[in-house]
Amino acid sequence: MYRYLWKRTILAFFTAIRIPMKVGIPHLLLFLLLVGCKKDHKLTFEPLVLDKKDCADCPEVSINLPKALDGTKFAQTINGAIEEEIISLLHFDDGMDVSTIDSAIVSFNKGYLELKNAFADEPAGWEADIKGELVYEDAALLTIELNSYIFTGGAHGYSSKRFLNFDKKKGKELENWQLFKNQEDFEQFAEVKFREQEAIPSDKSINHTGLMFERDSFHLPENIGFTEEGVKLLYNPYEVAAYADGPIVLMLPFKEVKPYLAAKVKS
Repeated sequence: MYRYLWKRTILAFFTAIRIPMKVGIPHLLLFLLLVGCKKDHKLTFEPLVLDKKDCADCPEVSINLPKALDGTKFAQTINGAIEEEIISLLHFDDGMDVSTIDSAIVSFNKGYLELKNAFADEPAGWEADIKGELVYEDAALLTIELNSYIFTGGAHGYSSKRFLNFDKKKGKELENWQLFKNQEDFEQFAEVKFREQEAIPSDKSINHTGLMFERDSFHLPENIGFTEEGVKLLYNPYEVAAYADGPIVLMLPFKEVKPYLAAKVKS
């Protein structure tokens, strides 16, 4: 009986996808394998971990990043974009040529040691903690989130996030304006949602509750990224509010932002 039901199931499948029954089970399995591979759009990553303290007086530097392994030009683009961000965070010597993460760490160390030599009573050492993770990927888009904490003296360090968005079909990094069909239309929509979240009346200025938007005019943040929950708008500390207020995050579900997005996304 079970063999009979199994044959009927196979026959129904062949009929539904219009494949002649004479093709046979081996060909069917090959067909399913190819379909499965086509649907597997994920890139391969491995962690790149660097924990460095090159000397007793040197700053502590901890880096944990995703590294694309596919060996393609697109993988090189992703890794290159991440490397550029790390270099910008750690480069503290304008007179030094910095083109790699290792040389950026050397620059960071040199910046601290020069400061310490100039001010022997400098009480606290520098520190850098940078982590990255893949937060979104579908057939068309990929987003890396970088979280960094940099301490170079003073009352406190500085924590920030950075989104890197990539077009998988074109194999390139995307600027924020390229995420939308029309950035001005999206900005108007985002302002309405932002005012709702922050309880800012529509007939009052955007800085009515104490925010610090330039020229008292709403603008999109420097960091916009895709997540499993939707599109995240992230204002880092000091961007539109005081450091003590922390980052301001506006999460917009895909079902609400789909009409504004340049690419189709999963939802």
